Amino acid sequence: MKLASLKHGRDGRLIVVSRDLSHYVEVAGIAATMQAALDDWQATAPQLRAVSDELNAGQRSDAQAFDPAACAAPLPRAYQWVDGSAYLNHVELVRKARNAEMPPSFYTDPLMYQGGSDDMLGARDPITIRDEAWGTDLEAEVAVITDDVAIGTSAADAAGHIRLVMLVNDVSLRNLIPNELGKGFGFVLSKPASAFSPVAVTPDELEGAWRDNRLHLPLRVWVNGERFGEPNAGEEMTFSHADLIAHLARTRKLGAGSIVGSGTISNKDRSRGFCCLAELRMIETIEHGQPSTPFLRHGDTVKIEMLDIAGKSIFGSIQQSVQLIK
Repeated sequence: MKLASLKHGRDGRLIVVSRDLSHYVEVAGIAATMQAALDDWQATAPQLRAVSDELNAGQRSDAQAFDPAACAAPLPRAYQWVDGSAYLNHVELVRKARNAEMPPSFYTDPLMYQGGSDDMLGARDPITIRDEAWGTDLEAEVAVITDDVAIGTSAADAAGHIRLVMLVNDVSLRNLIPNELGKGFGFVLSKPASAFSPVAVTPDELEGAWRDNRLHLPLRVWVNGERFGEPNAGEEMTFSHADLIAHLARTRKLGAGSIVGSGTISNKDRSRGFCCLAELRMIETIEHGQPSTPFLRHGDTVKIEMLDIAGKSIFGSIQQSVQLIK
């Protein structure tokens, strides 16, 4: 089934969306918000699925036309947002561009950071920046939402705690990153609000594309209306979504509504393009000594979308413009 949150108050208003993203039904009688549904998933999921089945069968007289622009992020604020770097091709390029070797531990121990989770952007909300010199970049990723995960949960068991899947644009301010990492304490200023797809879906909705806790479909990215990339999200993903959850659960429990991102999707086949500007700039640096592709500027646009094998949008698209504010 497909779920979304209409913009309403701080936490949105939960709706069930049809498989073709054309209509929706409000479900306040089952759960007022996405978080409420996740808090009691065992009870709410069967009821929400029944509504989904009726909606897809054309049996709901209360169905309304679905407008992605009316949606907040599926979780407008979350108890936890943690992002990984599961595609080591991306990490290898980052280090190669600055003549650094890959530590052996990177192949067995996932890189992850704790992001801000109190301000999640909807799919049509702008990327607001205060200074173009900060180096604004997109990062197209897949993210999962969990239910409650106990401390010590293994990767094999973590798979059963993945309740929803969605897309994310993990915006980065690249020129602020070096100084922050130099402090040895991680990202803060360099990671502003991230944007999420209009719709989050249950893994079964992804049919054969969801295998080994990876989503085996291309993630399509456009910058200023031009194709920028469509690398496959399932290939070359060193750590699966379940692996990332288990890594977190090594020392803590995860509360229902925790969001875990994959990190920038990256394939070695460069003909597939890229999911972030930094990766192309790294290749330019490696090949030519310096980058030539600029970071995002005021008025630039970004679109991120994933299609199923029939060519239909699964999550709806993230479509954002960059706005310079004072």
